[in-house]
Order: sequence, then structure tokens, then C-alpha cells
Amino acid sequence: MADMWVTAGPDPRDGEQPVGEKATYVDYLRIYRHTLALKCEELTPEQLATRSVPPSTMSLLGLVRHLAGVEQFWFAQTALGLDEPRPFRTPEHRDLDFDGAEGTDACVTEAFERWRAEVARAEAWVEGVPESDLGHELVIPGRDGEVVTIRDLLVHMIEEYARHCGHADLLREAVDGRTGQ
Repeated sequence: MADMWVTAGPDPRDGEQPVGEKATYVDYLRIYRHTLALKCEELTPEQLATRSVPPSTMSLLGLVRHLAGVEQFWFAQTALGLDEPRPFRTPEHRDLDFDGAEGTDACVTEAFERWRAEVARAEAWVEGVPESDLGHELVIPGRDGEVVTIRDLLVHMIEEYARHCGHADLLREAVDGRTGQ
């Protein structure tokens, strides 16, 4: 069907059945990350920045920027303990990820490069975590000593992507009518 993302051949998200708890989390996260990328394929910068569900400021480009920040917070700041500012956000403007999503080549390039870099950094970190360490606690920055286990961090990321891929379904359909996958 012309209105579907994957029109011929195998679904690019398919892979081997994961074995083990960690592999299952990693695979679900991989599938959702790939789904987000699929939802954004073949759109112009203007279409990516379209706010399709007024009065919401949400757009596909805003979701990419937002998820770059989410990846950075949970993996770079929380898991790796790095003291970095969150991308696409300032203390004065916490919604800059969505509000600053402009339909320009430069904005799109910056968003996708940052998102891909954060995903790569997260994947590298997770790869080094033994399955036996999934219960290890990490201190969440800026939350008065609150902790999260690595297991909960991974499940939270799956949940974050699942929710936002649902948003991406609606946003993409409103932009050009494409549905599915």
C-alpha cells in the first residue's frame, strides 16, 4: 500500500528473537527508535516541523529534539554521570525542544545528528552493562538523591518511545496521510 511506511520486503525493524532480559529491553528500544525514524522519513523540513494537532506545539521534528534530550538525560547524565546541559532546553525555556523546532534544513540536521549521537552513546553504554547489573542503582541528577535501577531506566526509555511513537503516528498521518508500522 502506498500509504504505508514499509511497502515491500521485510520490515527493517525485524531481527532475531532476543534471549534474556537485557537483550529484550535493548531490542524493544531499538525497534521504537527505528519506528520514530521511519515516521520521519521522506518529509521536508517544513513537514517535519508541522504542528498538526493544534494547540499543541508538538511536531515530528520536536519529538526528535525532545528524545535527543531524553536520551542525553537518562544515559549521559544519569548513567554516565556527565555534567552536560540538556540539548534543546534552557532553564528559561524548558519546551525549546518543541518550540524551537523550525522547518529549516539546519534545524533538521542538528536535531537528527544530535539524536543519533545520543542514541549511539546510550547503546555503547548499555552494551557494557552485564545483565547481572540490571538491578544496580543510579542517582538521578537534580532529584534529591532519588535513584533508578538500570532495569527501570531501560523500561522507562521503552515507555517514553512507545508514547511518543503513538504521537508520531498521529502527527505523520496529519501531515501526509501515511499510516501503519
